[in-house]
Amino acid sequence: QVQLVESGGGLVQAGGSLRLSCAASGRTFSTYAMGWFRQAPGKERDFLAAISRSGITTNYADSVKGRFTISRDNAKKTAYLQMNSLKPEDTAVYYCAAGYAITTEPTADYWGQGTQVTVSS
Repeated sequence: QVQLVESGGGLVQAGGSLRLSCAASGRTFSTYAMGWFRQAPGKERDFLAAISRSGITTNYADSVKGRFTISRDNAKKTAYLQMNSLKPEDTAVYYCAAGYAITTEPTADYWGQGTQVTVSS
């Protein structure tokens, strides 16, 4: 099993940047694919990005492609989401997820508690 803890959220102005981190416990971090999702009030949890176990392969939702970058450091057991050119519509709770496969549906095996990102106009 793995436990995930997100950090790095906060309040930022439109056009600004934030980097989210997802720290994992356990010794098997490198055996999991990792992903980031977000959920705005009253909306479904949406896929943002995923990264393979090795970090070689990444996948992004169209809404964030070119603005967000997912990465991972297996030695530090941490995944990251670099978010640039933030927009007010990016405001949501951001969740990291781990599993043997990360799809665009929120069905991953493990989830963090979420971190709030608020983008002011």
